[in-house]
This record gives sequence, structure tokens and C-alpha cells, in this order.
Amino acid sequence: RRLILVRDVRQPYATAMRVARTALAASLGASLAFILFSAYTQGPSLGAPARARSSVSAPARTFTRALRFTPNRCERNALTHAESEQRSMDMGRRVFGQSAGAAAAAGALMYAAPKQAMAAKVSAWERLQLPVSDTTVLFDVDFVDEKTGYLVGSQGCFLQTTDGGLSWKDAPLTNVIGSDEDINYRWESVSFDGQEGWAVGKPAIMVHTTDGGQSWERIPFSAKLPGDFLGITALGEGNAEVITSAGAIYKTNNAGKNWKAQVLETIDATLNRVSSSGVSGASYYSGSINSVKRDEKGQYIGVNARGNFYLTFKPGSDAWMPHNRKTIRRIVTMGVLGEDLTEGMWMTTRAGGVSFVKGQANLETPEIDFVDSTIQSGGYGILDVTKRPNGDLWCVGGGGKIFLSRNGGKTWSADSSGDDQPANFYRVKFFDGNKGFILGSAGVLMRYTDLA
Repeated sequence: RRLILVRDVRQPYATAMRVARTALAASLGASLAFILFSAYTQGPSLGAPARARSSVSAPARTFTRALRFTPNRCERNALTHAESEQRSMDMGRRVFGQSAGAAAAAGALMYAAPKQAMAAKVSAWERLQLPVSDTTVLFDVDFVDEKTGYLVGSQGCFLQTTDGGLSWKDAPLTNVIGSDEDINYRWESVSFDGQEGWAVGKPAIMVHTTDGGQSWERIPFSAKLPGDFLGITALGEGNAEVITSAGAIYKTNNAGKNWKAQVLETIDATLNRVSSSGVSGASYYSGSINSVKRDEKGQYIGVNARGNFYLTFKPGSDAWMPHNRKTIRRIVTMGVLGEDLTEGMWMTTRAGGVSFVKGQANLETPEIDFVDSTIQSGGYGILDVTKRPNGDLWCVGGGGKIFLSRNGGKTWSADSSGDDQPANFYRVKFFDGNKGFILGSAGVLMRYTDLA
């Protein structure tokens, strides 16, 4: 530290402080002017990293510390009045130069930060206009054939396309939902196998078609249904399987006339019975499961509503099998890539965590190993992952985030197509290789076109 030493303390001290204040004001004024100029020319640059902002004030803090001298030491080390003034002015010039340099560095960082944050456009996801409100949330989409498909969501959203998803209109459901029925259904799932299709929603409603959706019939269901409908899978020739938020699974083989329970006890009952099994959170479980997914073998995976553990179900089992999560972060959602849950299971956790099952999972054990995959999501949660026939992995999440991996999840690249969309993306699905859709909140539907 450089000390200003004087014989007569009062006059040189006042002079030094006056010069110091003048230099400090000049340096801060220059810094502020540069920042305001950058803000004027770059706009969003005001959101620059905190490191750039703090670097501007660092010389000011150094300048303040340099002036902390004591009269006693000044008296022991005599300097003339002129020498004191000259040193004060030299110090002011040096700090002013340091502050201006720091301001220039800060401005450079502020200018560069937006460029570094820009994501590459590796595909063409384009938003389609839908006849729905900006408060509608889209949940599922499926196709009858190459041209005809159906899209469902909240606020009674049940749309039809006949041109491969380029345009959408309201589906013909007037014969199953009367005009006097004052219920705004939340359609959760739609599924087709050839011309036969099913859709479910809540409050509990199920509809069925055998002619590709040209006409629908309403399937009656017991008022004692445990939980709410979460999903349905069309299996063809009058066969279908439906699952509820309580973990109840029912199957029909006669187009919905009769249903047979596939699980002998609800998840509540299972966890109460095995609460001493060591599964974290099982002893105080309450509520329901969510993010349920089914593989082509009929195996299910679901996450409890709190995200502190998950469950799997195998056909022929009497009950669900609870599993510990081997991560400190709570689970957001889980699913399956490919045909078999044991080989293609994936998990997403809070703050953008993604992991994939390690090797082949044993669904009979309480813990399953996963391998983490790093995605620079900026803290946004990942809400769905899917795999195209060519092996590409796509995942979507909050804040319109879209990511692509071409090497099995080892590395990911951000896709900027959703950056300007005011929505969270909940689902990504592909049909026939190049026909892909992203479903989100705010009535946002994105359609895919390959640029490769």
C-alpha cells in the first residue's frame, strides 16, 4: 500500500481527500458513461454476468483502502506540502486509468456475453397456429396414418389434422359431448392402432373410434374409478389398456364393454405394506403418480407426485415395485427409449439433470443404476426425452429448451428454435422418422423438419 505522509496533517489531508474524491468521481463517471453507452447500443447487454459488473468497482475499493493512513505515522515520516499534493494527484491519475481499463473490460464482456449464449439452429422446428387459447396446455398427439392425426390437451382441446399436421381443426365430438354439458375436459392421452383409437381425460371420460376418428362413441366407466385417467394404449381389434393416477391398470378385449384389473392392489396399499422395505419416502407416501410411461412389452414406469421415488410394473405381477432414487435431486419425470424399459429407461431430475439406465436393469431390485448425461440447460428442467429411428436423441424442457444428441447422450447441442416461444415444452414425439412434434403450454405446437 502507498501511504501519503505529511508533516502538517490537517491541510495536506484535506487536499488529498479532495483530490481523491475528484478522481473517484471522474472514474465512476467514466465507468457509468461506458455502461450506459453499451446499454444504449446493445440493449440486452444489461444482463451481463456479475463478474463484469464487479470488476468496474474493484479499483474504487482499492482507491478507498489506499487513503486509510494515520496522522501519527505521517508525523513520523515528514513530507513537504507540495510532495503530498503531487502524490495525491499521481494516485488519482493511476486509479482513474485502472478504472477506465476495468470499464472497457466490463463493456467487452457485456458485448460478448449474448453471442456466447446463442444456440445453434440444428433443425427447423416451426410453430403451427392452432384454434386454441394461449392458456391451453397440449399433452399428447398420435396419428391414424400419414395424413390423419389427433392432438389433445387442456380446456377441451381435441384437434384433428388431415394434412400430416400442417393445419388443425376441432375434431367431431358433438355426438359424445353434448352442447349442454358444461364441463371443460382435460384430455390427457390419445392412442391409435390402425383405424381404432382411444382417448381419455378428466373428469373421467373415455371415447373410442373404429373409423379413424370420423365418429366417436363414449365408453361408460364406474364412478368408483381409483384415481384419474393418465394414459391409454390402443392394442388393436378391440383391445386397449388404461392406467390411472392411483396406479390402477385395466385391460379390455371387447372394445370397452368389460375391463379387467391388471394390478391386485393400489400403490397406496403396496407402499403401506412395504413401508419398512427401505424405499425412501414410501412410509409417508400420499397422493398419486405422474409421468407414467409404457413400453411395447406392457411394462410401466411412474414417478410419485413428490418426486422422491419411482415405481415399475411388469405384466403378470400382483403389484407395483417401488425403487429408491440414487440422486439427491428429486425426480421430474421418467420414460423409456425403444421397446424395453429395462434397456432404455431414462430419468430427469430438477435443475436440468438427465441420466440413462446403466446396462440392463433388474426391475425386481429396490435400486437401479443410472449414468448421468450432462446438458447445459441453464437450470431449466428437462421434461421429455425421445429417440428417432436414426438414433438421434431429442429432449425438451422448461423455457422452450430443445436439445439434440447424435452420440447416444454423451454430448448435447442446444437448438434455438424454441428460444422465442413463451412456453414450457412437455412432450416430444416422432412419427415415421421425420415427422416430429413438440407439445407445450400456451397452446404451442412445434413441427419438425430435418435440415441434415
